[in-house]
Amino acid sequence: MTGGFLSNEDRILGDAFLKDGYIIRAVEDRASLDRIQARMAELAAAQLKLDPPDDPKAFLDDIHSQVGPDKLNAFRLAMIAGINSEPWFRRAYYSLAEKTLASLVGNELAMQRRANLSIQLPGDESSLLPAHTDTWAGDSPFEVVVWLPLVDCRATKSMFILPPAANAKAAAKLSDYNDKGVEALYRDYEADARFLAVDYGQFLLFDQNLIHGNRVNAEKTTRWTFNCRFKGLFTPYADKKLGEFFEPITMRPQTRVGLAYKLPEGFQ
Repeated sequence: MTGGFLSNEDRILGDAFLKDGYIIRAVEDRASLDRIQARMAELAAAQLKLDPPDDPKAFLDDIHSQVGPDKLNAFRLAMIAGINSEPWFRRAYYSLAEKTLASLVGNELAMQRRANLSIQLPGDESSLLPAHTDTWAGDSPFEVVVWLPLVDCRATKSMFILPPAANAKAAAKLSDYNDKGVEALYRDYEADARFLAVDYGQFLLFDQNLIHGNRVNAEKTTRWTFNCRFKGLFTPYADKKLGEFFEPITMRPQTRVGLAYKLPEGFQ
C-alpha cells in the first residue's frame, strides 16, 4: 500500500480517476493552449487559401462550411503534419496537463511522438470511431490519453466512455459480440455510456482500457480534438514501442546515471 505516502490532493484525484475512469480539468497552461488553437486555425486557413481568422475558435467551429467529407481526411492529415512539425508543440501539449499526469501516471514519462487529431463535421458518418478500447489494438494497459478540445465539445460533438463498473460487465461478455459486432455492444450498453462535456480551456485525461468512441455529430458545429498518449517510462510496452511510437520526456538524472552505469571489471 502506498496511500500513506501520497498527498491528500493526489489521493482525492486518484480516487476520482479510479471511480470514473477519467478526469476533466482546466488546462494548466492557458497561454500554451491558446497558442496551439491559434496555430491550428492559421494552418487550416493556409491550407484553404484563406486569410488567418480573427476568431480562431469560431473559425474552427465552422470549418464544415469550407471542407466537405470528401476532402476531410486529406485536410486532417495536413493539419496533423503541420502542427507536429512545430518544435514547440509537444512541450506545450504536455504543459497543459503536466501536474495531473505526475499525480496519476508518474514523474518519469514517455509521450506519443505525434499527437493525433480528430475533426468531426456535423452529420458526417465517415469519421466515426466505433466502441473500442485502445488495448484491443495493441496499446499497453499502462497508457492514458490526454484528449484536448480546440472548441467546446458536448453531447454527440464529444466522445463517450463506459465507466469502470459498466465496462467490467461489458468486458465479461465481450465474446458474445464476435458475430454481432461492436455496434450491437454499444446498443446494449448505450444507457451506461457517458458523453463527456469538455469545453475549450479544459482537458480530458482518460483510461484507454475503458470502452469509448464517438457517434455521428448531431450538433451544428465541427469537433476539433487532439489525443495523445502518455505512460510511465518503465512500465511495460505492447505493440507501440519506446523509440518508435513513444519517446522519453521526463527522465530524471539518477535514471540516466543508472542506465549508463557499467560495473568495473577486474575487482573482487
